[in-house]
Amino acid sequence: MSNTMTIFRREFGSYFNSPIAYIFIIAFLVLNSGLFMTGFFLTGSADLRSFFGNLPFFLIFFIPAVSMRLWAEDKRSGTFELLMTLPMPTRDVMLGKYLAAFAFYLVALLGTLPLPIMVGALGNPDMGAIVSSYIGAGLLGGLYLAVGMFTSGLMRDQISAVILGIMACFLIFILGVPGVAATIDGWLPGAGSLLQHYVGLSDHFDMMQRGVLALGDLMYFVGLTGLFLTLNALWLEGRKY
Repeated sequence: MSNTMTIFRREFGSYFNSPIAYIFIIAFLVLNSGLFMTGFFLTGSADLRSFFGNLPFFLIFFIPAVSMRLWAEDKRSGTFELLMTLPMPTRDVMLGKYLAAFAFYLVALLGTLPLPIMVGALGNPDMGAIVSSYIGAGLLGGLYLAVGMFTSGLMRDQISAVILGIMACFLIFILGVPGVAATIDGWLPGAGSLLQHYVGLSDHFDMMQRGVLALGDLMYFVGLTGLFLTLNALWLEGRKY
């Protein structure tokens, strides 16, 4: 754990050593909150359903922009080989980097807390659903980060890493869309529904938006995140030889 925390402190501090981190956070808050506020004043509905409903698609572009540097930057700067020769397990290096990126995402997500405060002051929203939605938003970001971290490891430059990360996250998103699942079912009966339930995220995230924290939905996010982190760890081990 001490090795992981050492890497965590190094990586998390590096996010705020350049203006890019602040630009990312400001862009996340302005764009996502701005979209919500536009709909909020048009509909006059005192809830956060539209805010959380936009997150799965919006984060497809935001998260890979955060995760693209996790391995690609080390390869570009020549520090990747140094990290791989440190006297610590490679999984500790990977977890330290992942937790740093996840903490950075949570900082950005916490910046949206004025929204539920405002909605609570103006109406009577379901606070249980809001809390559940924030938990889902955290798990969603964690999943996209694991995917982005894995794709970053496959690429040598950050541009390629962010493009591949966007494509991979979009695939997980679109497989959960009912229309896409129905189309795949038309080609291969049952395949679309299977992919929608076990790979696509829409059904699982939607349940959390409704205030339902089911074990199956939690296991979906934890399991798929763990899968991509495991794949990343296996890739790291392979690079040693």
